[in-house]
Amino acid sequence: MGQADEASLRSELASLREEHRDLDSAINAIEETRPFERLQIQRLKKRKLFIKDRISHLEDQLTPDIIA
Repeated sequence: MGQADEASLRSELASLREEHRDLDSAINAIEETRPFERLQIQRLKKRKLFIKDRISHLEDQLTPDIIA
């Protein structure tokens, strides 16, 4: 993997981590209001899970394979 590729992946990773934190905050804020929108929370949680999976994938690409 070239340095440009790695830098691009690290940049995407940082953006995804920030979006993941923002979604956490948004979900918490919505849940604190009564009544809250279950469908909206469900969509945000689904997006959060997608982001978490993408973060894991990028971390795997950036971490060299270690033969145990």
